[in-house]
Amino acid sequence: MSQFFTIHPDNPNPRLIRQAAELLRDGGIVVYPTDSCYALGCHLDDRDAVARIRQIRNLDEHHNMTLMCRDLSEISRYARVDNSKFRLLKNNTPGSYTFILEATKEVPKRLQHPRRSTIGIRIPDHPVALALLQELGEPISSSTLLLPGEQGPLNDAGHIRDLLEKRVDLVIDGGAVGMEFTTVIDLTGDGPVLLRKGKGDIAPFGIVD
Repeated sequence: MSQFFTIHPDNPNPRLIRQAAELLRDGGIVVYPTDSCYALGCHLDDRDAVARIRQIRNLDEHHNMTLMCRDLSEISRYARVDNSKFRLLKNNTPGSYTFILEATKEVPKRLQHPRRSTIGIRIPDHPVALALLQELGEPISSSTLLLPGEQGPLNDAGHIRDLLEKRVDLVIDGGAVGMEFTTVIDLTGDGPVLLRKGKGDIAPFGIVD
């Protein structure tokens, strides 16, 4: 049975955040709140935990995980970012965006796009998620909590626990969050390319919908 932490969405309890980070280090899967919706997360380089997340969501091995990062310096370690891309990231993070960038050698091959060697990266605008990332000291391999057969992400932590209590190790109740996907923007080319319109505003990227 999974553990269940109720953590204030604006003032996260440091003790509970430490316990959640330790669970991630030990190979656990955590359900946690973000600025767009709840997400499934695990340690960056844990093959078994990533496989468990894919099983929960009924995803094949080709589905790419997102790296949740705490700040721009961490993004620069895991993705290739030139000056123009850095400015775009600086002006639009944290926020409800997933950016597709070229991966560095720090990213395990199995987390990269198999042909393009890219990775989805984002900095969430949610105090609980950011506190967890700060305590962990490295990115979280993450996936939207969208279960097979559901039309959208789940939003109620109590309901999530009922559904997944034997399949995840911890559910963090950070209150009601959104039920929207992030906006996905490809930054691997000469200019931003919209791959999916979601919660994040596309106007700052000069993209016409």
